[in-house]
Amino acid sequence: MGRGRNGDGGRGPSEGKRRGRPRAYDPDVAVGQALSLFRRTGYAATSLDDLSAATGMNRPSLYGAFGDKRALYIKSYQRYRDDYTAKVLALFKADIDIRERLRRFYAAALDIYTTGDVDPGGCFAVMTVASDAIADPEIRAMMVEGFKELDDAFAWCFRTAIARGELPEATDVDGLAKLASALLNLSSIRARAGVPRAELDSIVDGAITQLCRA
Repeated sequence: MGRGRNGDGGRGPSEGKRRGRPRAYDPDVAVGQALSLFRRTGYAATSLDDLSAATGMNRPSLYGAFGDKRALYIKSYQRYRDDYTAKVLALFKADIDIRERLRRFYAAALDIYTTGDVDPGGCFAVMTVASDAIADPEIRAMMVEGFKELDDAFAWCFRTAIARGELPEATDVDGLAKLASALLNLSSIRARAGVPRAELDSIVDGAITQLCRA
């Protein structure tokens, strides 16, 4: 008694299909949506309810797909780094002088810093990791690694310029690389504060002139 005609306890074929249907979300899209939210509001101020609303996923789905908020934050940060790397990778293959290489490097960064869902977002790392997630040892290690990768990228630019005869042999490569990185961080903060792109470009152009005089 009480069993359906198909002998499954009243469960029809539509219910069986619901159990096996694919997920109604795209994990890559969800990470991008979480990245935008973290970038805008920071780590501590972003709740699971906020992430649920941004991604269209309920809490159980978020936990099942990504783990907790911290895990999703780390995935978002890794996505940001991967996207940035993809944008500048071609600069290390181009046959261009140091001024043009730096100009394109900063232009690619400012393209990212001056965009956002509502307001300019700045750099994800500078604006969120350093501000309220740096106490986490794993996130702090990722931050340090990111800074080192950036320093190394700029150091490569200056070493290449020396090899091409564009800078003197005595150039302080490590010192210039750190200055170039600091300029990138400064540009991010100013972009987040709403400084116009034209003004940021002007600051960068002047700094590049000084960097190439060293």
